[in-house]
Amino acid sequence: MREELTQFRHTDKKSLIIGSIVATILAVTPYLFYLYESVPATQVWDTFLFTFDAGKLENANYVMWLITGKALPLLFLLIWFFTCRHWWYHVILVPTIMYAFQIVAIFYDTTSQIDELQLMYYFPLMAIIIPTIYLIRARMFDKLNTANKSMEELEEEFMIKPKNVWDKIKQYF
Repeated sequence: MREELTQFRHTDKKSLIIGSIVATILAVTPYLFYLYESVPATQVWDTFLFTFDAGKLENANYVMWLITGKALPLLFLLIWFFTCRHWWYHVILVPTIMYAFQIVAIFYDTTSQIDELQLMYYFPLMAIIIPTIYLIRARMFDKLNTANKSMEELEEEFMIKPKNVWDKIKQYF
């Protein structure tokens, strides 16, 4: 009994710390978005830590605006993915990978065309995730029609419950 109470307090404390970190990140996102305003509108941005060249985009401020406009939705999607408790949470990977790819494309694209013709790169991912989610949904509704279970009980049955964030990441690889 005493050991269970100690473990509950440890879990409760850990949950409180993680929740506080997530809440703080969400609270400061407006400030994170407007960080691009501190970047000069020049081709090359020199700081005491690094030198950034905007390349073909020709404006470091514009590049940072693009990055913040894609990094924050990516951050929100990652938080949603790791905290979602619904059976369909794998679908969140599609827009998550889309934003991650767009951020990488900003740095490695040799043209000034941003976010054009990138759907072909997302298609293999969507070809795997969308049918998988549909099959899970079909299995749930099949079991719902043949058994006397509620939707919540079925979601609980199909849900994979890793113990921590690292276990949740490992279940995909």
